[in-house]
Amino acid sequence: MTTTPAGAADLRTQVAIIGAGPAGMLLSHLLAAGGVESVVVESRSAEYVASRIRAGILEQSTVDLMRSAGLGDRLGREGHEHRGIYLQWPQERHHLDFVDLTGRSVFVYGQTEVQKDLVAARTAAGQEDHYEITDTALHDLGTDRPSVTFTDSSGAARRVTADVVVGCDGSFGPSRSSVPAPVRQTWEKTYPYSWLGILADVAPSTDELIYAWHPDGFAMHSMRSATVSRLYLQVPNGTDPQTWSDDRIWESLATRLGHGQDGWQLTPGPITEKSVLPMRSNVSTPMRHGRLFLAGDAAHIVPPTGAKGLNLAVADVGLLAPALVDLLRRNDSRLADAYSETALRRVWRCTHFSWWMTTMLHTSGDEFDQQLQLSQLRWVTSSEAGATGLAENYAGLPIGF
Repeated sequence: MTTTPAGAADLRTQVAIIGAGPAGMLLSHLLAAGGVESVVVESRSAEYVASRIRAGILEQSTVDLMRSAGLGDRLGREGHEHRGIYLQWPQERHHLDFVDLTGRSVFVYGQTEVQKDLVAARTAAGQEDHYEITDTALHDLGTDRPSVTFTDSSGAARRVTADVVVGCDGSFGPSRSSVPAPVRQTWEKTYPYSWLGILADVAPSTDELIYAWHPDGFAMHSMRSATVSRLYLQVPNGTDPQTWSDDRIWESLATRLGHGQDGWQLTPGPITEKSVLPMRSNVSTPMRHGRLFLAGDAAHIVPPTGAKGLNLAVADVGLLAPALVDLLRRNDSRLADAYSETALRRVWRCTHFSWWMTTMLHTSGDEFDQQLQLSQLRWVTSSEAGATGLAENYAGLPIGF
C-alpha cells in the first residue's frame, strides 16, 4: 500500500478517472447521465490528447452508444457511413457488404473528432479535470475509500479521494501496474512487422476501405474525410519513417493497392504526417481489483488491422458505466462484480479477430504461409458464411457480448 503524501490538497468525488482520452471522457459523460460525479486526471496536455491521430473507424455498436448518449449530432452530419470493405490480392478485388450480410454498417469518423465531441460535452457540463499532472499514484484500492495522488500543473500536491478509481490511462499508465503482480496475468504477442502510416491532403481514391494482400507486404487505403486520406504499408520492425521518401511511399502503395487494376487509379498528394506503428496484442487480467477498474488500453491492446482498439474501449465503458451507477447509487454490486468476466469475453473475441485479420493479410516471407493466406482470402470472399463472420466481427458485436 502506498502512503498518501502529507499535506496534499484533497478533492472528493465518487469516481476518479485516470486518463482523459475517449474512454475516460466517455465514462465521465455516461456516469453524469446516471447521476454519478467524477474527476478526470491526465498526464498529457489537453492539446496533445485532442490531436492524437489514432482510430478512424467506428463500429455500429459505438455509433449506437454515442447516439444514445446524446453525442451523435456531429457524427451524423460529418461522419461517413460505409456499408463494408474491399479485400484484395493481385488481380482480385472483392467487396464485402456488411449491411447485406448482417444489417450493420461502420462509420469513418476519426478519434480526434470523437475526442472533440466528448470534450465539448464535458466542458459544457462543468466537468472537473486536471491535465499535465505528474507523479500519479493509486492508493488504498482494497478499501471503500481509494484515492489518487498527483502533482498538478502548478506543482501542487493533490489527492482525489473517491469511491471507485477507473484506469483509462493506456498500457504504460500507473493503473495496470497497480493490480498486484500475484493477481495480474498478462498475455502478449509481438508481431514481426509494423505499419508505416501516412496522412495525405488528397481526396480518397476509394469509396470504402481497401485491405490489400501483396507479396511485397500488406497495404491499406483508409480515409479521415472527403479531403484527407490515411494509408498504410507493412514495413519491418524498427523502420525509420524518414528513410521512406514520399515518392517511394506512393510507388509502393500504387504497387500493393493495384494501381491500374481494372482501371482503378491511386491519386497521390502532399504527405503531412509519417509514423511507424508497431503491431502487438496484449491482454491483462483481471480488469477489476478491489475498487480499481480498468478500461481500454489499460487492459488490452490489439493490432489496428481489425479496427477494434477504440471500439473495444467504448464497449468496456458501455459495460462499466451502468455497473458503477448501480454500485454507487443503488448499492447493487452485481454488474460491477461481473464486469471483468463480462468485458473479457468481448476482449478475447476482438483480440482473436484482430489477430486473424492481421495474420491473413501480412506477409511473413514463408511460401507455405502465403498459399494459406490466399486460400483463406478466397474462402472469405466466396463463402457467405466466411464473409458473414468477418462482417459480424468488423461491424461490431452488441455491447455486453
